[in-house]
Amino acid sequence: MKKIALALIVVSFLNVGLFAQTIFDEIATSEELNTISTSVPFLLIAPDSRAGAMGDIGAATSPDHNSIHWNASKFAFIEDDRGVSLSYTPWLQDLVPEISLSYLSGFRRLNSRSTIAGSMRYFSLGEIQFTDAQGQFISNFNPNEFTIDGAYAMKLSKNLSSGLAMRYIYSNLTGGIQIPDGGGATKPGTSFAVDLSSYFQSDKFDIDDKEAYFAAGFNISNIGNKISYTDGGEEFFLPANGRLGANLFMELDDYNTVSFAFDINKLLVPTPPIYDSLATVPGPDNIISGKDPNVGVLQGIFQSFSDAPGGLQEELNELMYSVGAEYWYMNQFAFRGGYFHEHETKGARKYFTVGVGLKMNVFSLDMAFLLPATRGIRSPLANTLRFTLLFDMAALYATDKEY
Repeated sequence: MKKIALALIVVSFLNVGLFAQTIFDEIATSEELNTISTSVPFLLIAPDSRAGAMGDIGAATSPDHNSIHWNASKFAFIEDDRGVSLSYTPWLQDLVPEISLSYLSGFRRLNSRSTIAGSMRYFSLGEIQFTDAQGQFISNFNPNEFTIDGAYAMKLSKNLSSGLAMRYIYSNLTGGIQIPDGGGATKPGTSFAVDLSSYFQSDKFDIDDKEAYFAAGFNISNIGNKISYTDGGEEFFLPANGRLGANLFMELDDYNTVSFAFDINKLLVPTPPIYDSLATVPGPDNIISGKDPNVGVLQGIFQSFSDAPGGLQEELNELMYSVGAEYWYMNQFAFRGGYFHEHETKGARKYFTVGVGLKMNVFSLDMAFLLPATRGIRSPLANTLRFTLLFDMAALYATDKEY
């Protein structure tokens, strides 16, 4: 059990850096650290083991049970009729052993062109103890956050689909505790967001007499109203994110297949500007470089492409890259690997990922493991292990009928 002051909760868990970064005094760089902060950063955590084993890739990989998080439009091309998956991730175990992410996802094909899907995500932040300014005990609390999602995907043509996902977000970090010195009561933050996505899958073609296909996809996620944790208090952006990816799938022979994928993603929220260090209260009139971040959601999305204080170079630094590969033997045993890269001034998440998968008639089991790649820095993401259990409900129903 950890003693954490109210201010620490609000600052820490609203900052994307909580689950990605530590202090980078050890990093030698000519550029200044300027990370982007949002509310509910748990929405960006890869919830499933397959994508987690491939460097957090999912915009254009082949459709699976968890496509609602990465690109809902992929469901229009999924081969199974219906399925359910359950994932569990112990999170930041090197910092606090009680944090975890649980994820339930499922889908149902309506016809040859359209599919519906849904998911639930629960992020537990463990138990904390509130104390007053004198260190006296006030209460215990278990901060938590969750989302409920629904999605619809439809084929627009033989090779192209689009998707829409809707999301209810609930974030209770303080349990309604009073802010000291007459600051009023806190409250859970709530919001509603949507994802817009599209997916292209080519016809099959030959590469050196091997059958292959190419896929591409994009997903703009978490477009929604800001969150506030007090009545009339400061509002925080959701982690709106743009993801673009490509995937090449090849059948090596009757028993072996392999795919190679690549994703680029970027937070679509304003970059913090540089304020005059002599200003008593930072505001629009005190900005030396960059743009005012206190704008609406849609303006913030468009502004995010041109508001970095460091100009074009800093905008490029805000791009995150993932590469991954997946190998299947007899469509039963999978081996996966990947790499995720984020610039030092934007969080410095750099890690390799590996994983395996086992597919049976009715269920599949995936596991993924994260290996930090930062130079000599102990990452709080180190040794993150994910588990995902997937059920093919149509196959289960068919099995039941046989008996």
